[in-house]
Amino acid sequence: MMETQDDVLEEQEIPTLPTLPRERVPLQKSSVCSRSYFMVVMVFFHVYIINVIALLLYVHYNNGPRELRTANPSSGSNNRQTPPASVPPSSESHRSLYLPRIEGIRVGHVQKVSLVPNKVHEMRTLSLKPLLFEIPGFLTEEECSVVVRLAQLKGLSESQVMVPEDQEELTEQLDLSPEEIFNLLDLNQDGQLQLQERGVKRSQLVRNSWHTWLYQGKGTHQVLQTLRQRVTRLTRLPPSLVELSEPLQVVRYEQGGHYHAHHDSGPSLIQNDVDLLDTRKHCDKGNLRVKPTKGTAVFWYNYLSDGKGWVGEQDEYSLHGGCVVTRGTKWIANNWINVDPDYQRQARYQQLVSQQQEQQSPEDHSTEYDPNQHNDLHQDL
Repeated sequence: MMETQDDVLEEQEIPTLPTLPRERVPLQKSSVCSRSYFMVVMVFFHVYIINVIALLLYVHYNNGPRELRTANPSSGSNNRQTPPASVPPSSESHRSLYLPRIEGIRVGHVQKVSLVPNKVHEMRTLSLKPLLFEIPGFLTEEECSVVVRLAQLKGLSESQVMVPEDQEELTEQLDLSPEEIFNLLDLNQDGQLQLQERGVKRSQLVRNSWHTWLYQGKGTHQVLQTLRQRVTRLTRLPPSLVELSEPLQVVRYEQGGHYHAHHDSGPSLIQNDVDLLDTRKHCDKGNLRVKPTKGTAVFWYNYLSDGKGWVGEQDEYSLHGGCVVTRGTKWIANNWINVDPDYQRQARYQQLVSQQQEQQSPEDHSTEYDPNQHNDLHQDL
């Protein structure tokens, strides 16, 4: 009986199901890493674009328009650039005249400049304090000869800036200007200093040279007009500003000739109680000496920029002079660009002069140049 019951239990036992293999459910990887990488790339891309736009805006507003509005061609002003009809108010954003400055980069840096058709000049940076450049071959030998002959034809007069050696200390104490010194020495008030009035040797002069002025406007020699255009291209200054500056000054230094160190405008610089202005004694102490070479031009800024495209403070490093000529004769030609530190006054000045020139006949432009006609407030840039 028991055995039969066991058999029944065995017969009722449920068979075991076979084991099925496990299948791995594929899991989707997280995309957090790729999204972070994409965001970083986009941020850097936008920053790059913003920097490029900012750089373009800076270059645009830093350079600004380089010329004033062109005058009416019917005015007969020979395409002379003139300021707007009405001078804008004191708002800085309405300036139509800017003074671009060439970057020196570093001493020895060479820039290619186009000054004449079918020729490229090299402009080398000789100094950063002051910012000074040298341009070999600025004038050809033929052009140099023409300028010298025109100066001789015009006639040179003796440069009348001088102080006797034994009176230099007294002059400094009294803070006398060159004009005041000249008036004191000109006993007969004839506008000329004779040797008996000076009471000094020629070697004692602050400036021992001969000079004349050559007008460069309409009707003058083509070389003089071309020279002024070349100066405009070199400096990148507005043509109207260059045209309304002083004419070309041609100076001749004979043996023993010199010009004491000076600033073209502003006070002289005395350091450590030593008179560094006397080029006869201290020319070898200069930071930079440039040997005169026929046809080579030297270009520098006497003033710093104010950061807004106009004249700033005087560059004390622009102190310069002419060393003593030991042999031969030295000829130089100076082109000063006159700028008023006050922008509004400069704009009114240019507008007034332009209007006066339009009313004058062409013959009136060839009159004798008076260096005293320029306002003392205008600085030599």
